[in-house]
Amino acid sequence: MTPAPPQPPGLSFLREERVTIHAGPNGAGTSLQLGMSPPTETDDGWWLAVVWAGDSEGIVNARSIAPQTGPPPDPPLGLIGPAFAGALSGLIAQEDGRQLVRLRLPPAADESRPWERPLIVQLAIKWEPVRQLTMTRNQLAREALRAFGSAIVACGRP
Repeated sequence: MTPAPPQPPGLSFLREERVTIHAGPNGAGTSLQLGMSPPTETDDGWWLAVVWAGDSEGIVNARSIAPQTGPPPDPPLGLIGPAFAGALSGLIAQEDGRQLVRLRLPPAADESRPWERPLIVQLAIKWEPVRQLTMTRNQLAREALRAFGSAIVACGRP
C-alpha cells in the first residue's frame, strides 16, 4: 500500500496558480496547482514563504517534475534554483554579485534518491529595495509563485 501524499501546509495565501508539466506537442500534460503560505519578513529584510505543488490528492513528489527522458538530472534544487532566480531577475537584491535568494526542500528519506521528496520549497528572498517599495506584498508573492511555476515547468525539459 502506497502512503498518502502529504497535504498542503494550509490554505494558499494567494489564489492558486496552475501549471502544466510535461506537455507534449498536442498540449496534453499533467496539471499542477501551486500554492504559497502567507509571507513573513525577518528583522534583517529577508522575505520568507513556503510554496508547494500539488494535485487533487495532495503534494506531488518532486519526481513528477523531473525530465522524462535524457540523462539523470541534477538534484531538484540544482534545476529549480537557477530557473527560479532567473524568473525573478531584476526583482531580487544582490550582494557581491550574487542574488539574495535561498531555496530549501525537505530532506529525502534516502539522499541517494534526491527526487523522492515532496515538492514543498522554503523560500528566503531579499527583494530589490525599489521593487519592494513600489510593489505590494501580494504582487511580490504573486511574482514568487509564478517564478516557482516557471522553474518546475523548466525542470521537465530534457
